[in-house]
Amino acid sequence: MTGYETETVALRIGGLDYRIRMLKDRQQYSDPDGSAERAGISSATWPLFGMFWPAGLALAEAMTHFPVEGKRILEVGCGTGLSSLVLQRRGADVTASDHHPLAAEFLEHNVQLNALPPIRYHDAQWQEPNPELGEFDMIIGGDVLYERDHPALLAGFIERHAKPHACVVIAEPGRGYRGQFSSRMLAQGYTRSEQPFTGDGAVNETKGRILRFDRL
Repeated sequence: MTGYETETVALRIGGLDYRIRMLKDRQQYSDPDGSAERAGISSATWPLFGMFWPAGLALAEAMTHFPVEGKRILEVGCGTGLSSLVLQRRGADVTASDHHPLAAEFLEHNVQLNALPPIRYHDAQWQEPNPELGEFDMIIGGDVLYERDHPALLAGFIERHAKPHACVVIAEPGRGYRGQFSSRMLAQGYTRSEQPFTGDGAVNETKGRILRFDRL
């Protein structure tokens, strides 16, 4: 698929180097076959999947040291797939998911750029059943609460795809929906803890938090 411009950038996450293909800027847009429109993705939100955001970088950094052994892990809203790449490099059992028509292509390209084994990908809409996706010990996401309906949709999706004993990790930059999402997760039996974003420059936001929800 053509009609947009990309660039490959070098990132250092957890002391290791990654090469990531991303969109050149937020002005990129291409939907020649209408797939994005059919998926409910507007021209304004189309480029968001292919950019780096502070919360996404903070999540990737958190995944460099988070306990993952023996866990089946799902990344929601994976975008360019950075956190899934970090987990794959650690040997984790990870599945990436998104609903953007280009997410799978960008993920595959970035896997190859970093000489990693293939990462499973699933096109997952939060509001619809995804019975073939299954259940996970751990669900993660970075900056995935940026629309008014996202707290309810994501909490519902998690309830369908989290195992009875599960951990959910969300990197949230302070967009205003943190409280609504937390309330819904607590109602599902999770406990909540949080810590501020750490790191230098791009990931050091004063309002940013890594939210962790555990259901034991």
